Amino acid sequence: MSDTNYQKEWQSGIIDPLNKGIGTLNAPLAPDAADTLPWNLLKEDLSLPTAVLYEERLTHNLDWMQRFVTEYGVKLAPHGKTTMAPKLFARQLATGAWGITLATAHQTNVAYHHGVRRVLMANQLVGKQNMQIVSRLLEDPSFEFFCLVDSAELVDQLGRFFSEKKQTLNVLLELGPVGGRTGVRDNEQQATVLAAVKRWEGSIALSGIEVYEGVLKEEADIRLFLQRAVQCAKDLAQQGYLSHRTAQKPAVLTGAGSAWYDVVAEEFAGADIGVPLDVVLRPGCYLTHDVGVYRAAQEQIQTRNPVARKMRSELLPALQLWAYVQSIPEADKAIIALGKRDAAFDAGLPLPVKRFRPGQDAAPVDTPSHWEVTGMMDQHAYLKIAPGDDIRVGDMIAFDISHPCLTFDKWRHLPVLDAKFNVLDIVQTFF
Repeated sequence: MSDTNYQKEWQSGIIDPLNKGIGTLNAPLAPDAADTLPWNLLKEDLSLPTAVLYEERLTHNLDWMQRFVTEYGVKLAPHGKTTMAPKLFARQLATGAWGITLATAHQTNVAYHHGVRRVLMANQLVGKQNMQIVSRLLEDPSFEFFCLVDSAELVDQLGRFFSEKKQTLNVLLELGPVGGRTGVRDNEQQATVLAAVKRWEGSIALSGIEVYEGVLKEEADIRLFLQRAVQCAKDLAQQGYLSHRTAQKPAVLTGAGSAWYDVVAEEFAGADIGVPLDVVLRPGCYLTHDVGVYRAAQEQIQTRNPVARKMRSELLPALQLWAYVQSIPEADKAIIALGKRDAAFDAGLPLPVKRFRPGQDAAPVDTPSHWEVTGMMDQHAYLKIAPGDDIRVGDMIAFDISHPCLTFDKWRHLPVLDAKFNVLDIVQTFF
């Protein structure tokens, strides 16, 4: 792409003082200057509520997942939709990720303009403007892009568009289970897609197989589905569809959300399909983890997977929300200045874990086990307490969450804290 000034402007960005969850700024600030800010969470230098990340835990989780995929000899393309935070993409790539997985043309555009040069869009590319976005990025020969196809109709639409652009689009054939989401269901559907690929040989390059196993619930069903994918990849290679893939640009066999990545690694690792192959896992939530749905999933992984057990450590929750107690209208009820505009609530309500009283406490203390968020409104959370509990208006409460994706998308800026709650950096999101 020739518009380098435009690209540099996108990469620079600003920390906007009009956004929530940060300290007072007299003017917008360049993100690279965030480490100069003398802010500390416990000194009330940040406006609450705020969503924060913990540096030590982020680093631990980055290293943990990279070690896991290395043990299996597979690649990692973490799903960027979880955070949509280019600074975190950069850290994942620096730790060894093969690329970044994304879900839309818009997300791909954001990633590209922040330096990502390999994107696996684990979704279908549909619509003229979305195709135009990708076409524009493909003008850069250093950019490698893959998207999914599961119908002849889509292949024809993509073929016409990219043929007119005199460009070649890498696509992965998506397989899907009956009752699932997208993906071809049977051999008949698959044959129509492959016939369309042949029609557009110059503009559509079939480059491998993609699955999303997370729509299935039972391990046995997942393993059968993954075995079907391996066999399909072998068949495509034998039929010559993948003959253009080389040792420098191998075919791709990819799956794995954040709940079954170990099973995908076991079934896909070492697959010999007759052409060079990259096995690529795509978990996204591992980076910040949680104390809800993904903690439960990770506990199952630790139980069933020998590599995870051998690593003798676990993923750690690295994302928290902090908010003030704003009212205690009844002896057994506190109202917290935290609501659905701030925290995920689709997979469990926020869990209170720490309390800090400014001007009195030296450090945050554990909250009583009986404290519980029983409901949320747009800007308020109902905290069930017991009469006589040590809680006051103005106390700061830390909350762990379930399902980080739907917390990240409520924040434009997330401070990154050290062990003493000093702000080390500010991560920007682009939802």
